[in-house]
Amino acid sequence: MLHKVRGIVLKTTNYSESSVVVQVLTDKFGMQSYLINGVKKPKAKIKMNMLQSLHLLDMVVYHKANTNIQRISEVRQTPVFKSIPYDMVKTSIVIFLNEVLYKSIRQQSADESLFDYIFNSIAWFDEVEEINPNFHLSFLLKLTRFLGFSPNGKRRNDQIYFDLQEGEFTSRLPIHSNYLQLDDAISFISLFNSPLEKISGIKLSNTQRRFLLDKILVFYTLHTASFGVVQSHKILETLLS
Repeated sequence: MLHKVRGIVLKTTNYSESSVVVQVLTDKFGMQSYLINGVKKPKAKIKMNMLQSLHLLDMVVYHKANTNIQRISEVRQTPVFKSIPYDMVKTSIVIFLNEVLYKSIRQQSADESLFDYIFNSIAWFDEVEEINPNFHLSFLLKLTRFLGFSPNGKRRNDQIYFDLQEGEFTSRLPIHSNYLQLDDAISFISLFNSPLEKISGIKLSNTQRRFLLDKILVFYTLHTASFGVVQSHKILETLLS
């Protein structure tokens, strides 16, 4: 049976000399793997450049329940990216976010709120002319709302630490190293709460930004099973410094 779905490309793996398996987060079926034959051939109907990190797709797919690999009938990029493939910094940010998303999203059931958040955020990022260096930090913190471990930003005046393991402010110094001091915690929560269009108002130095990114990745590691080590942020930090 054919279904019209929207998709976000998360990973493409070689299957044969001319074919690939692409893992796509879809709005209707969650995470799915699709076998695409002949994609590397010169006259292929579906081109490899349509299957790059976080490309946004409209697809017509065959879907069988309890099948590990599905098939695609038709696919087109919607919207077609205007800037991400041509801007080295935007490309690096998208590759980094793609790595975190792939490590974080496991479910094969549909979650349209999660899908819409990622789809709309990446489409917005492609449209904006000026790159805000806070974008990836804010995107990842907002994503936690949909992954089930968003931080609790409420605090009393005596609570001067933010415990990353508990996801909340505390008045006592945690006995572990996974916490933030008050100034960094306020920036952390501001990045979580502020709309993407307003994150330019959060003033951070490159040193603060690198520190917060490391702590956000710790936050993900603490709350996501088998999250592992993220590598691509090292290149990103170099480009944004």
